[in-house]
Amino acid sequence: MPELVIISGMSGAGRSTAAKCLEDLGWFVVDNLPPELIPTMVDLGARSQGNVARIAVVVDVRGRSFFDNLRESLADLAQRQVKRRIVYLEASDEALVRRFESVRRPHPLQGDGRIVDGIAAERDLLRELRGDADLVIDTSDLNVHELRAKLDARFAGDEEPELRATVMSFGYKYGLPVDADLVADCRFLPNPHWVPELRPYNGTTEQVSDYVFDQPGAKEFLDRYAELLQLIAAGYRREGKRYVTVAVGCTGGKHRSVAVTEKLARRLSGAGVETVVVHRDMGRE
Repeated sequence: MPELVIISGMSGAGRSTAAKCLEDLGWFVVDNLPPELIPTMVDLGARSQGNVARIAVVVDVRGRSFFDNLRESLADLAQRQVKRRIVYLEASDEALVRRFESVRRPHPLQGDGRIVDGIAAERDLLRELRGDADLVIDTSDLNVHELRAKLDARFAGDEEPELRATVMSFGYKYGLPVDADLVADCRFLPNPHWVPELRPYNGTTEQVSDYVFDQPGAKEFLDRYAELLQLIAAGYRREGKRYVTVAVGCTGGKHRSVAVTEKLARRLSGAGVETVVVHRDMGRE
């Protein structure tokens, strides 16, 4: 049986981008397939003699029979022991409204109401599916490239590595990343923002990184947190978890968290963890 990924989530949250990403990675992608045809698609893949080993299906809520049909299809797949994963894309109401207004298109479920009415209706319809999802990605603050990087970390390659990690810097003043598995706070370190000659630069530059790691406790924090992540990673592997998002925060997401994220990602890579770096809020100020 081919490997199956079901892509779903909120309209405007990036389903099309996710589909294109998997297609670029060599997956056979079917967009907006009626849920009752998913088992048939899997059967066709199974008869392809290995030519279609990985199938991604994008499902859409515009058909009101969506949930009943999808539940039946998932039950059928489970009975046949088909390996499948559900990827759920979501975003905040504000981000979704902004995206629909930017393209001047109505929400597929808003009818005669407002965009926010359609979003609320869709969230209600998708609530059960979100609870069943194997991977939830919040795209509120992600651009297209960052979303692709997250998906690349999870689905690239013919064989999945033992563990893939996304290490993300962020600013607390912009909110916690909702898809973070682990969060580290480095606001205990002095802020380079208050050093005039460092303020224009970010944590990827040598001068800012040197300043951050010259502070008392910075190197010790990096060493101990990297050791802790190795311990957690071993547990994740035992539990069959294939990907993890580690978020590192400071006030604005420009200096301290960026510098720590860069160093931490190198440590994880050196320990054999395939790592993707995302600086969520850098350049936002």
